[in-house]
Amino acid sequence: MAPRAFNRSPLPGFSMSMGFTLFYLGLIVLIPVSALFIKSASIGWEGYYNTITDPRGLAAYKLSFGAAFAAAVINAVFGVIVAWVMARYKFPGKKALDAMVDLPFALPTAVAGIALTTLYTGDGWFGRFLEPLGLKVAFTPVGIVVALVFIGLPFVVRTVQPVIEDLEREAEEAAACLGATRWTTFTKVIFPEIAPALLTGFALAFARGIGEYGSVIFIAGNMPMVSEIAPLLIVIKLEQYDYGGATAYASVMLVAAFLMLLGINFIQWFSGRRFSAGH
Repeated sequence: MAPRAFNRSPLPGFSMSMGFTLFYLGLIVLIPVSALFIKSASIGWEGYYNTITDPRGLAAYKLSFGAAFAAAVINAVFGVIVAWVMARYKFPGKKALDAMVDLPFALPTAVAGIALTTLYTGDGWFGRFLEPLGLKVAFTPVGIVVALVFIGLPFVVRTVQPVIEDLEREAEEAAACLGATRWTTFTKVIFPEIAPALLTGFALAFARGIGEYGSVIFIAGNMPMVSEIAPLLIVIKLEQYDYGGATAYASVMLVAAFLMLLGINFIQWFSGRRFSAGH
């Protein structure tokens, strides 16, 4: 009797758990998403096509996805460095620095947007030095990338840092003893270990950047065809009571983001499987 009681799951059986899972996901995710597509269908296929292929909308999509991708790539590179320092070294103020990494999670995005705009305008702390060099950040697409880097950094650091902490240093020491350079040790020993976590952090930062609104709207300048992001275009449509047009833009962003996340998750699964097979 004892082994049978020991094997009991702490949660109810598969049928009940799966039923609750489907009900919860349907209530929280599927019904709102379905409502989005149903509302966008109210303008008809021709109206839907004309809306999503509008040059202003296409420019907004390109800027939103391009800036989110660029920011996620930047965070993937520098987030690994931050995670490495936080995981491998001890230094005064480490706890404070560790808390600062999570600051974009807790800080209201509008506050972050105002702070970044203040820093990068022509008379700001950074902008006064950058603009004489010909690098204008505030009210340009560059400013959007800066804002998305700010809000996306914790996703990469917090997914990669635990993996680095669990890495065995013996493998690095063995590679060094065998004459491997630092670059070879990183690419052949460390990177394969952190790659799945890094892809997860990249995907999370990228997805967050696509839909970000609060931290971007102040620093973007919001000029149509130049620095207008897709979420702002949706808000503009809502303010004009064009709910069909707003949901049409939103549906395109939803489908594109889902496909990209699906692709990234497949790459993550494939790399993890290949790495496991190598062991």
